[in-house]
Amino acid sequence: MMLTFTKMHGHGNDYLFIDVRGMESHQTNDWSAIAVAMSDRHFGVGSDGIILIGPAQDATAVASMRIFNADGSESEMCGNGLRAMAKWLYDRHQWRSGLAIETRAGKRHPEILEHFEGKATKIRVNMGSPSLMRRDIGMQGNPTASCLEEMFDLGDQTVLISCVSMGNPHLMVFGPLWDADTMRRYGSRIENHEMFSHRINVHSVEVVDSHHIRMRHWERGSGLTLACGTGAAAALVAAVLGHGVERGARIEVPGGIMEGQWDEASGNVYLTGSAVEVFEGRYQTQ
Repeated sequence: MMLTFTKMHGHGNDYLFIDVRGMESHQTNDWSAIAVAMSDRHFGVGSDGIILIGPAQDATAVASMRIFNADGSESEMCGNGLRAMAKWLYDRHQWRSGLAIETRAGKRHPEILEHFEGKATKIRVNMGSPSLMRRDIGMQGNPTASCLEEMFDLGDQTVLISCVSMGNPHLMVFGPLWDADTMRRYGSRIENHEMFSHRINVHSVEVVDSHHIRMRHWERGSGLTLACGTGAAAALVAAVLGHGVERGARIEVPGGIMEGQWDEASGNVYLTGSAVEVFEGRYQTQ
């Protein structure tokens, strides 16, 4: 089967977008296996995963998205993927203001803030409201209790963790920013810890000042990535609650800088950043 795809990224968090609307076999294809093959950076195209652009089920949505990580697992939501998908639709004249994109975490509403020569350059996404409850994080313990600044044993050291769900689960370790080697060493260990029933995304977070945080990511199913939109939103929430950061802050990730806003009235987190189309191509599945 020959697949047409578009490679896009949000601050270096790269995905291969495949429009499956009208594709008769899209319900029966083994997308997990296809994601593993296409995402391979040596033998495939290379990406953090693939995203399927599917038909919307609701009249208030323009399309649906399914996200498959580089290891073939499926994710509920992806903030950088949402921005990139909104750009894909806008640039191809398929976007209508006010409509949503359907995800496994519910409907999300991107907004095109800036464009140039018909191409979207700056996109704001309503990421929804966070949950601090362990049942939504997939974490052992009292299902309605939170996990903010709790001790967590890494084996060779103990750290303080905070956990937040943005439709998918995130764990933050605050302190001096871990380098890439440290992130690799602890990321997989924490991701697959028995405490988390569905695994978990892991982030090292450093508070620069009350309007600026820095992050490094280990994403569930993809490993070390240059950006994570839902992780940035989760980190902002945890930083506001426990580290004196304001509700509006710059979020610096290895791939660039996003703007975060945790709206007090609605409880929703808004994330603003760029998205870039790299190239289009065709891939022959095995």
